[in-house]
Amino acid sequence: MKKIKILGTGCAKCTKLMENADKAAKKLGIEYEIEKVSDINEIMSYGVMSTPALVLDGTVKVVGKVPSPEDIEKILA
Repeated sequence: MKKIKILGTGCAKCTKLMENADKAAKKLGIEYEIEKVSDINEIMSYGVMSTPALVLDGTVKVVGKVPSPEDIEKILA
């Protein structure tokens, strides 16, 4: 089971990243859990200074941009 976290305070880019990550995981047919993290202290605990950010299984993979569903598939695979 992949654990995906979207770090962000709720901006449009954060919402889009969550949608793209959800699409990518569904397309791959993997088991996953997706969580939105908006608590600034938790976001900072990952060392992220720019949002949105994508965290996969506890590792920060993308910071400050919104990759396409296709790019996220490559990260998840």
